Amino acid sequence: MSDTGANATTRSTAASQCPVGDWDYFAGGQAPMTAYRKMDALSDQHEFFRVDDPHNSYYVFTRYDAILDGLQRPDLFSSSVSVVVDPDPPYKWIPLQLDAPEHNAWRRLLGGYFSPGRVERLMPSMREVCATLIEPLAGQGGCDFMADFAQRFPSTIFLTILGLDAGDLPKFLAWEHRILHTDGSQLQDQYAAMTEVTGFFSDLLDERRKNPDPNAEDIVSNALNWRIDGEPCRHEDLLNCLLLLFMAGLDTVASQLGWGFYHLATHEADRRRIATEPAIHDKAVEEFLRAYPMVMTGRKVRQDVTFHGCPLNAGEIVMFPQPAAGRDNTQFPDAREVDLDRGTTRHTSFSAGPHRCLGSHLARVELEVALDEWHRRIPDYRLDQTQPFTEHTGGVFGLDKLPLVW
Repeated sequence: MSDTGANATTRSTAASQCPVGDWDYFAGGQAPMTAYRKMDALSDQHEFFRVDDPHNSYYVFTRYDAILDGLQRPDLFSSSVSVVVDPDPPYKWIPLQLDAPEHNAWRRLLGGYFSPGRVERLMPSMREVCATLIEPLAGQGGCDFMADFAQRFPSTIFLTILGLDAGDLPKFLAWEHRILHTDGSQLQDQYAAMTEVTGFFSDLLDERRKNPDPNAEDIVSNALNWRIDGEPCRHEDLLNCLLLLFMAGLDTVASQLGWGFYHLATHEADRRRIATEPAIHDKAVEEFLRAYPMVMTGRKVRQDVTFHGCPLNAGEIVMFPQPAAGRDNTQFPDAREVDLDRGTTRHTSFSAGPHRCLGSHLARVELEVALDEWHRRIPDYRLDQTQPFTEHTGGVFGLDKLPLVW
């Protein structure tokens, strides 16, 4: 697909003719599905478009095949940029913003912590955490699903994997919101929150060095002994890795739970099937992942190239949005509808290529456990439309609140 013969003038002219899309990276919504519907509308109009954002201009691809191809082409697209409105980030999230071969070494270090065997050993504690959270809610007649369950369940499990005290969850969630749920006007506070998180991990690593536990299996304790090419990992690199794990573990599954339960609270027939047919929960998880993908993946162009019809210059920024890929009607029939009988789909909701999500197996199991345990105790619920409803976008589509009643 390389276009080595094109000169800069031709490329500049072609780029200026690229359709411009009215997309605001940070625009949340006061109504359900605002961001998804906006992306759906743009996808219906354009196979790709340019966004002239005040922070940074970038290109957006909307077709499943182009997004899948782009995620699998590290030769064309560098992962050094993952947030499209931050083209020169003052941070380096490890391993998300690494390219090969450095990226490969970090993947090998982290892979075992999210293996199917390790996740299987966590199953009893997952179900126990679920029960502990849900049972007090069942008699209340309603809750804010995000604050009372979605943000707490997967985060508690992930804190165990990291080796952190679940009692500090409110503090951790406050940091996570400042980093990931910004509207774009608070970038300095976002950076400050990242600095606070890495400071916390720096102190924790120092403490674990002074008081090592030879039997510890958590990531923070084990990280002190990690080596790449026979050399100990730099302290700064450990902090950047722990920062990324912290953000991903406390946000992504919570957001996916929110969208899945929003759907069930507003689609009675599907909710009844989930409540009465636990055998379909694994298929339902895959369909929710396909229909409500959340991550807006950014990349930096490595070389001048015409990619799926769009001329790009080296150094420009592109976005491969999973919400467009999963809801692409040219790839999936009635893509914007949930079909619990759809069967297996090759969705990109965990990304693809070398940066495919390390925690995908853990996420799938957490989502299925949540469906099991919630519907065993609270099978009949609906959206409380008397309460305010807001969502956020940025790098991840998510719900700020999800008021449910039963």
